[in-house]
Amino acid sequence: MSMKNKFKLNSSTLLVFILTTGVFGIINTEMGVIGILPLIAENFQVTVPEAGWTVSIFALVVAISAPITPLLFSSINRKKVMILVLGLFTLSNIISMMTTNFTVLLISRALPAFLHPVYVSMAFTVAAASVSKEKAPKAVAKVFIGVSAGMVLGVPVTSYIASEVSYSMGMLFFTVVNALVLVATILFVPSMPVKEKLSYGTQLSVLKKKVVWYSILAITLINGALFGFFSYMSDYLKTITGVSYTVISTMLLIYGLANIIGNVIAGKQLAVNPVRSMIMIPLALLAFYIGVFALGEWLMAMAVIILILGILAGYGQNTMQYMITHAAPEAPDFANGLYLLSANLGTTVGAAVCGLFITFFNTRYSVIGSLVFLVLSIVFIVLRIRATQSERQIRMEMAA
Repeated sequence: MSMKNKFKLNSSTLLVFILTTGVFGIINTEMGVIGILPLIAENFQVTVPEAGWTVSIFALVVAISAPITPLLFSSINRKKVMILVLGLFTLSNIISMMTTNFTVLLISRALPAFLHPVYVSMAFTVAAASVSKEKAPKAVAKVFIGVSAGMVLGVPVTSYIASEVSYSMGMLFFTVVNALVLVATILFVPSMPVKEKLSYGTQLSVLKKKVVWYSILAITLINGALFGFFSYMSDYLKTITGVSYTVISTMLLIYGLANIIGNVIAGKQLAVNPVRSMIMIPLALLAFYIGVFALGEWLMAMAVIILILGILAGYGQNTMQYMITHAAPEAPDFANGLYLLSANLGTTVGAAVCGLFITFFNTRYSVIGSLVFLVLSIVFIVLRIRATQSERQIRMEMAA
């Protein structure tokens, strides 16, 4: 291998690592406060439900801005965008750490959330572009490890620091991670001007494609199935399986770590046969959610099922992102924004629908909501595959 190629390899590896760590810091900022809501309530003298707004307002702003902000920033130098986002996250975390006013805390949570979709969607795009087309799914899968790690490690680490030391030190953890990635970005990430600037009209035109809408609906439904049940998994394990909170915490950690395994497997499989991955995910989830419903009282069975569901969840996230970005390759930033919109919408609707099944029946029936979502998702995946094949056939005929 020549020195030039070796440097290029090392550069792309370093870039993907910085992007992965950056995504970890951003997701950690979003999700980490879940573990310290009681401390936030105590620190700011508000109720726990009011403290929950530190999570809700962040998620709400992300859902609103996901299809808009990646579009607006799509023509700006990637490095400048990365520095802007990481700088805002670091500053907002410092304010969150130092303020004693709950309203200021909420504002400091909401402002960086507007740029959350910009960094995450851009991280997927840049990671994919930093390597060859064949290796792109693997590079994106590595960034997804940052997403999974932010969700899995952010909550327990923040919770431990805050409970052992103080609320402010818990928030300092967010600040340090984002600040370190900001410094690494300034020092090691090269200038990345956008060579082919796409007009907003060109990017929005992808919404005319049926395959994009089938992808959006499939992603919304699959993510609704995943997070619909995940939202009530603790309650299910406590009520139906009948285990202690210690066991529940362990099983949730296993589920989260299994997500990372799923990310790695998906990166390899999507590079080989993406269509098979698209079909396999809802079918496999369907089978194991039926297992949850049927075997809910058996601890050992549930332990195995939750491990596999964790792997499938990580695999599914990669597959869903692939599904929409390859439906609109001409507008990658906007497509990734649509992915984040669909995923967040699915999370919200899924939790609401599964919650209704609990309200009208009981906790065991929360999984029925996920099963309904998965059956519907299969319909749109099949339609998406057919639409893609039709587009390919038309292109071949035009070329001939």
